[in-house]
Amino acid sequence: MSISVIRVFIGFLFLFAIEILRVYFIMPFPGSQHANTIGIAYFINNYIWLLRILAVIIIIAPLWHYLSKGRVWQKIIFVFFLLLYGIVVYAFNFRFLADKMFYQPKEKLFTGAGADTTDKNKLIIGIAINGEAKAYPIEIIGYHHQVRDTVGSQPVMVTYCTVCRTGRVFSPFVNGKNEVFRLVGMDHFNAMFEDATTKSWWQQETGIAIAGPLKGAQLIELPSEQMQLSDWLLIHPNSLVLQPDPHFKARYDSLKGYDEGVLESNLEKRDTASWKFKSWVIGININGESRAYDWNMLIKNRLIQDTIGNSPLLITIEPNNRTFYAFTPGDTLHFDYDTTTHLLKEDKTKTTWQLNGYCIDGSLKGSKLKQVQAYQEFWHSWQYFHPSTSKFQ
Repeated sequence: MSISVIRVFIGFLFLFAIEILRVYFIMPFPGSQHANTIGIAYFINNYIWLLRILAVIIIIAPLWHYLSKGRVWQKIIFVFFLLLYGIVVYAFNFRFLADKMFYQPKEKLFTGAGADTTDKNKLIIGIAINGEAKAYPIEIIGYHHQVRDTVGSQPVMVTYCTVCRTGRVFSPFVNGKNEVFRLVGMDHFNAMFEDATTKSWWQQETGIAIAGPLKGAQLIELPSEQMQLSDWLLIHPNSLVLQPDPHFKARYDSLKGYDEGVLESNLEKRDTASWKFKSWVIGININGESRAYDWNMLIKNRLIQDTIGNSPLLITIEPNNRTFYAFTPGDTLHFDYDTTTHLLKEDKTKTTWQLNGYCIDGSLKGSKLKQVQAYQEFWHSWQYFHPSTSKFQ
């Protein structure tokens, strides 16, 4: 085989490699999400045109020679490679890229609780700011991955990664600018966004920029809660509820069953046993200390009491086994769960509390426990992004 033929083959292999690896490293292909390859992916993505030009320079002269003067079988082989490269370019630039698979809403429609027809058993991410409350059904934002909105006159970026089962709400301001983000791919199964100004890549789980000029910067997270819509509306009866965008009905339908963890997808289906790769946990970080709590244990015991970051912690769950709460109740309060009334009893103060932290009887009637940020997500996600986490046993 002549040097010129080898040169053409090497050039084509290089072209195929950069097109495929650019997407492979940041999408959930077999084996792609287990290695630390974001740096390589970011380099290829930023310099893709330069790399393409270099490959073309390598192959253009010998390729033209064989296409114009080569034997028939040589022409057929190289035309085949050109067509194959065209297919690869189309697939990895227009089919497999994250923002070509998941689109932002074309219409953001909200309805008040009185007119809302959403199934009240649906899980939502709820936000309350400056007296305004809004609920975002997970099966809607789970497809879009992010929804930009304003709550209480404050811009918010509501995000969700179905492969990590992580809901996060961020302020979209970066260096004082209300930034625009697009879904660019994922890192260790977690959604990753690119800002429009600096082209830096940001993790959805942590809000940290992991590649680009702003590497190391972090978005400000805003308080949010995950719960069943009916429970959210009991606390926030005037809440607005995000409605399905009619342009994406089929996409939303593909996530039916996600709330319960029964999708057929291996990426999103729940492991029902404890402490498996895709088992559900509640993750909490207080004063720099992280801990994971087994969802099955919470269902069984109905409440968990612990101390984390030198702070007492109380986790409760509603009888629907979907809505959970986490509080720092103070050093003096210790609760028991009443299986008949589904209420909490506190012996020292002789008080009765709802599971959502409101005291309804006794000397502290009208009080509310201090809520802490808590997340329900897959164990693999919490463990990877919080490597120093402990497990509550």
